[in-house]
This record gives sequence, C-alpha cells and structure tokens, in this order.
Amino acid sequence: MTTHILDGKKLAEKIRAEIRSELSNNGKKSRAPALAVILVGDDPASTVYVRNKQRASEEAGIHSILHKLSAAISQKELIALIEQLNHDSQIDGILLQLPLPKHLNPDDLLEVIHPDKDVDGFHPFNLGRLAQRRPALRPCTPYGIMTLLDSIQQPYKKKHAVIIGASNIVGRPMALELLTAGATVTICHRFTEDLSQHVKQADILIAAIGKPDVIKSEWIKENATVIDVGINRLEDESIVGDIEFESAC
Repeated sequence: MTTHILDGKKLAEKIRAEIRSELSNNGKKSRAPALAVILVGDDPASTVYVRNKQRASEEAGIHSILHKLSAAISQKELIALIEQLNHDSQIDGILLQLPLPKHLNPDDLLEVIHPDKDVDGFHPFNLGRLAQRRPALRPCTPYGIMTLLDSIQQPYKKKHAVIIGASNIVGRPMALELLTAGATVTICHRFTEDLSQHVKQADILIAAIGKPDVIKSEWIKENATVIDVGINRLEDESIVGDIEFESAC
C-alpha cells in the first residue's frame, strides 16, 4: 500500500506560532488570553495531558492557570469553582480535564461552564450549534482532525467517511463536522457487525475506538485518508493506536 504520513505535529507548531504572532501584534489587548485548567485527582494520563495542554498554550502566547484539586472534591464544590471562573473577567476559557473520579458527574459539570468559555466545545449549546451547521466553539479533537484534513485539501463531497467510535468527545462530533463538510458519513461502534466491510468502503477513515490494533491494514482501501486518534498503552508500556500502523505503512 502506498502511504503518505500526515504531519500533525508540524501543523500544530505552525498554528501555535501564528496565534502567538497574532496576539503579539494585537496592541489593543492589555493582557494575554487566560485559560483556567481544572485537574481533579492524580490520574497519570490526565496529568500528562494537562501538562502538554499547558505547554501548548504557553507556546501560543496563552496564559494557563492550573487548578489542581483533590480527588475527594464534591460535585457542589467543583460547580462553585466553575461558576467562580465563569464570572472572572480575567479568565477567557475553562478546561475541565476528563475523566473525573466516579462520584462526579461530568455531563452536569460541563454544562455549568459558560458556552463562551467552553474551550473543549462540550457544552450542549456548542454541540447544538455544530449540529445546526452554525459552529461556535467546536470540540477540539474533531476540529483538529478537520484542520489537518483541510491542510492537505482533502475533498469531502462525494466521499464516504467512516468513523470508528461513537464517543461524545470524538466520534459523534466528528460525524457532525464531516456531515457539515459534505461527506457521506458512517459511524461504527461496539454493536456494529462486519466492521471490516465498513472500513473497506472508507475514503476517509477516522479511528477513535480506544482498542489497540483493532483495525487491520488489509481492510483499508488504496488511497484512503486515515487518521488514528487512538492512544492505547500496552503491558510493555508502549503506546499504539487503533490501527495496525506498521503493517498499514
């Protein structure tokens, strides 16, 4: 199979540099934009994700403020913090790192974040705008995927996009993004039968199911555009995606 690797890292660096330049040239701003990041507990993966997000923010010229909270914090206490940040005029965005401890309800907490400060795009208002083809703040991973696809001038109309995974974070909003762009969209999930047959039809394949190497290289059609969102840690501590990368290349 002929392959061409999409360099998302290089594109992200370019975007961060452009944002930093735009902010530095904006003389009307008396301060840098400020992002409040809420991290509950000591989950190792979440800690790494938050550190990377903060680093990326600073590289883009965005001030990042970490609120590191005990895993024992109550729903009521966390709501109070979010509401405080909503009313803080010095805070432009709020990011609640998921997953949360089991005693906390993430859906209710995400709904407390003001839609204008919902940088993850998970508030029902922002998801509703996306569904109506009038996007405001968009879910980050699907929006990042669309930005990557647009960077290679990926055509969407008359193309069949197959999404593996139906999570609220990636799969569902990804489907809305691709529908808005004009693609014909199929979503596959844990109840989908004959997964290989759906994958074989994909002109655009987005893998986001969270199962290591579940998609085999021989399923992927020639000249398909493939993006693997999966991050899976194996017993030997290595990280793999949802697609058999080595054989796919």
